[in-house]
This record gives sequence, C-alpha cells and structure tokens, in this order.
Amino acid sequence: MPVNTRDPYDPTNIFARILRGEIPCREIYQDAHALAFHDINPQAPVHALVIPRGAYVSLADFTVHASDAEIAGLWRAVGITADLLALTDPGYRILSNIGGHGHQEVPHLHVHLFGGRQLGAMLPRT
Repeated sequence: MPVNTRDPYDPTNIFARILRGEIPCREIYQDAHALAFHDINPQAPVHALVIPRGAYVSLADFTVHASDAEIAGLWRAVGITADLLALTDPGYRILSNIGGHGHQEVPHLHVHLFGGRQLGAMLPRT
C-alpha cells in the first residue's frame, strides 16, 4: 500500500462546492456515485470532467478508501458520459492529473474526457 494515500481534503475546493450546489455547472450526467459536467476552460472541442461524489483527493486515496461500488460507479460514469457526448466512435482520451508532478490543479479526484478532434501525441518526446 502507498505510504501517503490520504492527503488532507479541502472541502472548499471548487469541485466540492459544485457537488454541494454552491457553484453551478453544465451537467452532463449524475448518479449516486459521480457527477459529470463540461469543463469551463475546454482544451478540446469536447472537454468534460467526471468527479466522484466522495471526498477523495487522488487516485491513490480513492482506490484505498472508496468502496467497490464507488470505484465501479466512477468508471461507469466515465463510460456513460463518453457515450452521451458521442465520443465513443471515433475515440477520446481520458486523463487524471495527480499531485504536483502531474499538475493536479484541484485537490479532488477528477477524470478529464477530451474529444471532438484528433488529439495527437500524449506527451512531447524528450
């Protein structure tokens, strides 16, 4: 098990506030385990975010502390959201930034869905 799987959760982060209804979002899908909505600063023609309803900082936190139903529910919501946005064919990218090196900007686990055009290489070659 990873040593640091439970960084402190900040309940004032923007995704926690969206989940509480304090900040509006352009909702795509929601269920008991997840909420999907359009990104306010899209990086592709289609850019959505899927977040778990629980207070999880990172993937490590989520996979250690979330229930099996929450874990399955988040990934099911990712697939449903991709279908609702007609991304399944010809394809799309999912991405989750974790921690400082991963450039995570909001300390609430979230999955980006990108699509609507050819996305190119994942990372520049070094």
